[in-house]
Amino acid sequence: QVQLVESGGGLVQTGGSLRLSCAASGRSFSRFVMGWFRQAPGKEREFVAAITWSGGNTNYADSVKGRFTISRDDAKTTGYLQMNSLKPEDTALYYCAANTNAGLSWSALKLVSRYDYWGQGTQVTVSS
Repeated sequence: QVQLVESGGGLVQTGGSLRLSCAASGRSFSRFVMGWFRQAPGKEREFVAAITWSGGNTNYADSVKGRFTISRDDAKTTGYLQMNSLKPEDTALYYCAANTNAGLSWSALKLVSRYDYWGQGTQVTVSS
């Protein structure tokens, strides 16, 4: 079993920044692919970013490229999502997730169904 707990959400003005954290416990954190997803009211959950086991490879949704940065600290078993230049359309409930299956493509890792464990989410609200 893996437990994931997000924190760091809040209310911020357009152009502001937030850093989300995802604390993991349970199975070996360093063996996961960690992903961030978000879900706005009335919309489906969507991929935001993912990072591989060693942190050497990352992938982002086009809508956040150049503004968001995903990272991880395996010693602290914690992942991060640094969000800069926030826009009102970034408003959503943000989830971190863990994939424990090796060898998946980036296309697969953008799918909600490919993640085995999920946190409870943290709300991000960007005011205009």
